Amino acid sequence: MVVQLKAVKIQKEKEDQVIIGQGNFSIYTTDNIFRDLLTTVPGIKCAVAMNEADPKLVRFNDNDERLGDLTAKNALAIGASHVFVIMMRDAYPINVLPTIRNVPGVCNIYVASANPLEVIIAETSLGRAVLGVVDGQSVDSIEDEEKREARRELVKKIGYILG
Repeated sequence: MVVQLKAVKIQKEKEDQVIIGQGNFSIYTTDNIFRDLLTTVPGIKCAVAMNEADPKLVRFNDNDERLGDLTAKNALAIGASHVFVIMMRDAYPINVLPTIRNVPGVCNIYVASANPLEVIIAETSLGRAVLGVVDGQSVDSIEDEEKREARRELVKKIGYILG
């Protein structure tokens, strides 16, 4: 059996937040995730796309046409069955991850980030699978006190208080 590896670059604007995961029962889970996003963060702009194994198509919902188009195209580019892609604005993953994890059809979350992303795909004669996600760039140094304080100030600025 031959396995081919490839990287799929996620298309997004810098401010777009992306969550990629895997679930089951696509015709149900797509709607559940979308509904739960809308009720978890009032005013969120979002889209959910999920790949269905049979009839081999991308199912999607959105309340923002640009996000809907990008989300569906990214899910199609990944191509692995039962993988979902969420793209959103006006919310952070930390606002919605607990809710998404509680959707009965959600099995796994690979990444939640606004960074540039590449999804590592394995392809066999049966189909595709997600092996992992490259999230941002490689790390090359350790935080010093000045950078630690800058991080803490940013966290406060966006509304999160350190205990």
